Amino acid sequence: MPVQSTPIKIVMGGYGPANTGFSKSLKLIGNTLEAQFGDRIAIDYIWNIMDHGHKAEDILTLVESGEITLGYQSSSYLTDRVPELGFVDLPFLFANNAQARGAMDGDLGRFLAQKVEASVGYRILGWFENGFRHISNKLRPIHLPADMKDMKIRVLPSEIQRRTFELLGAQAMRMDLTEAIAMIKAGTLDAQENPLANTVTYGVHNFHKYHTLTSHFYISRPIFLHRASFDAWPLDLQNAMREAVIEAVAFQRQLAVEENTQSRQAIEAAGCEIVELNASEHDAFVAAVQPLLAEARGMYGEAMFRMVPKV
Repeated sequence: MPVQSTPIKIVMGGYGPANTGFSKSLKLIGNTLEAQFGDRIAIDYIWNIMDHGHKAEDILTLVESGEITLGYQSSSYLTDRVPELGFVDLPFLFANNAQARGAMDGDLGRFLAQKVEASVGYRILGWFENGFRHISNKLRPIHLPADMKDMKIRVLPSEIQRRTFELLGAQAMRMDLTEAIAMIKAGTLDAQENPLANTVTYGVHNFHKYHTLTSHFYISRPIFLHRASFDAWPLDLQNAMREAVIEAVAFQRQLAVEENTQSRQAIEAAGCEIVELNASEHDAFVAAVQPLLAEARGMYGEAMFRMVPKV
């Protein structure tokens, strides 16, 4: 093998503190590669691009431009460019983690990765788990869709998600995370929806007293690399990165389960109220979004629905 004159630079980035499961998983990837390749590579991390004046969504363009080599972001942020990703924004599509993971690690995840790569300059190597999302708000407990009437809620930049909350009676507002955090702190945003870990990571539980465990969406975060950089790497490094990402996904998903438990405890410790929906209350939410699910069968086709494993 010819002597490599300069190390291959790999910059990995995200939009959360270094102690989150996502950041720890990036570090696992880096440690794994450094152990194998030594001074053939040079790895750097930007844990939270929001600490450097960026919006959370800027991770997409930073990787696409090659300024960052590897990043992650909720798939909803790409739905305007890759419409098929709107499918996994559908409410109540998955019943549990096992079903969702099976879909994203199987035919559905492979299909969506191909669609992303056809439209954006990425290589998609796996799917982190952002998990099931729940609603928090500053106004009142939510037990039924009627409790959300005219409530101003931040949603991810996805038309499927905006439509979901309109059907639930809320005033859905598409915006980046940075904008949402600022409005929550200012008291100008009534509600938001996130996994419990995100709610705690960004301090929302300090401003929202009421938390309802709706599990309305399950969102994945694709792990994407700057394609031109990745494709130019030696084959052994490409293969090692693929294997390291598989290991990191399993690691991150386990951390996500632990973080969910810890985050619920933190929300309760802050004096917040947690509402667990009973079966009839849950059914009321599912019933409210049926028009969207009916439209989706025409929009995406039955083939995509068949990619979701049976429970």
